[in-house]
Amino acid sequence: MRAQHGGQPFEHRLRVYYEDTDAGGIVYYVNYLKFMERARTERLRALGFAQSQLAGENLLFVVHSAEARYHAPARLDDELIVSAEVEELNRASLRFRQQVRRATDGALLCEGRFLVACVRGDTLKPRAIPEVLRAAFAGTPDTQLAGD
Repeated sequence: MRAQHGGQPFEHRLRVYYEDTDAGGIVYYVNYLKFMERARTERLRALGFAQSQLAGENLLFVVHSAEARYHAPARLDDELIVSAEVEELNRASLRFRQQVRRATDGALLCEGRFLVACVRGDTLKPRAIPEVLRAAFAGTPDTQLAGD
């Protein structure tokens, strides 16, 4: 099923710190993946779900595949805006489309697509995304948890 897009897209703001950069003061390429991971985690939190709570319920989200394209560098002290849009919502996975932009001028720095699988914490085997989570990601009214 395709996710429904209602309201404003989710955005997470962050600052580039010294630890994020290489010797030239440019954000090291792999850190964009970390920034996008944080935005996906904060998107989940904004929907009312903490990763720690879900792990306690034997539910984990793991990255199955990642794709990134780099356009321009971020630098030390830049403020970044990282989006996390659900592009596709399936029974046991979500596909996110994400962008990292510089806050001052809106320049696109990096964009990515991530396939995130829902798995059982004890076996790491795929499991269905609970209906309450599916409804939250799809932007539909909450329903009761339907189980695995």
